[in-house]
Amino acid sequence: MTENALPPAPRQAPPGGEPLLVAEGLTKHFPIRAGFPFKRTVGAVQAVDGIDLTVLAGESFGLVGESGCGKSTTGRLLTRLLEPTAGRITYRGRDITHADRRALAPVRPEIQMVFQDPYASLNPRQTVGRIISGPMEINGLRPPGGRERRVRELLETVGLNAEHFNRFPHEFSGGQRQRIGVARALALEPRIVVADEPVSALDVSIQAQVINLLQRLQRELGIAFLFIAHDLAVVRHFSQRVAVMYLGKIVEVGDRDDIYERPRHPYTHALLSAVPEASDLMDEGVPAGGGRERIRLAGDVPSPVRPPSGCRFRTRCWKATEKCAEEAPPLVRRPDSAAGHLAACHFPEPPTVRRTTEVILDPALRAAERPPKSSPSGA
Repeated sequence: MTENALPPAPRQAPPGGEPLLVAEGLTKHFPIRAGFPFKRTVGAVQAVDGIDLTVLAGESFGLVGESGCGKSTTGRLLTRLLEPTAGRITYRGRDITHADRRALAPVRPEIQMVFQDPYASLNPRQTVGRIISGPMEINGLRPPGGRERRVRELLETVGLNAEHFNRFPHEFSGGQRQRIGVARALALEPRIVVADEPVSALDVSIQAQVINLLQRLQRELGIAFLFIAHDLAVVRHFSQRVAVMYLGKIVEVGDRDDIYERPRHPYTHALLSAVPEASDLMDEGVPAGGGRERIRLAGDVPSPVRPPSGCRFRTRCWKATEKCAEEAPPLVRRPDSAAGHLAACHFPEPPTVRRTTEVILDPALRAAERPPKSSPSGA
């Protein structure tokens, strides 16, 4: 099925948007146990470590970062699928951090989630009708005209045929399965949907269809989205505000254009430098001028079991000093940054991504790209 391309999300958050879902100092550590019968705790995986995040009513908020940085764990914490180790979560001004099942009952329908893998998130033994109507049955909802009519309406809303009601998940493609997951999330008419990398398992052409579908639903229904992804281009197309995450910490947050055109944190610069652009094409071996700055980092992401002291990015940062190791930088606004643009860095980058110099931190890469020495004549 082909959908018309939709324009990017509006630049600014919806006027008058009120804080809908707020996380303060949100932390999740997974204990590491050893011995027999594995009762002795010897450490912890610091998946999420003290993040602050606010999603406004009706806005699309992007959370981006490389694999393993804690994005999916953050999404599951905010939907209360995981119990926080520390911190506070408030929904519409109500503290739901450690709310029990009874206290969460009126909140659950308003916070829904679309999972990453469309093949694993649907019960293969249930029909599509049963999958989508299940949340309505659990919450005792009886929509006008009955649940079956509502399910058929939802199928049409997400671009599927109402006649698919009695089919099973194995009869659908990956993109169609993800649409079923979106329909299930919409069944309870939520105020916010946490989309955990909803297109990463799909082909590129299908990704565009699903993204356009979510964008249309966000505009027409006024649903807030927390869009989690590692694809910078997808996040830029969908989100109005963006937060950048690294090793369990949010290192930068701001308006979409500020993050992509005027980033301040070195890690954000490094991420954006990996995105290919037409201006980066080579002309007879010489890079075209005016492209993005190229930054290639050395080493791997440190282990979340023993993260670096101070700034967690310092072990891969070209601007790191002793201060970065001794003191964790706060997430604050810099004097020359736009309002609402926050960065956690002691020595923020200039607000531009235009090429000034090439930063190569990996010695092997530098040696490989060094021009070969000319051989002596007659050799």
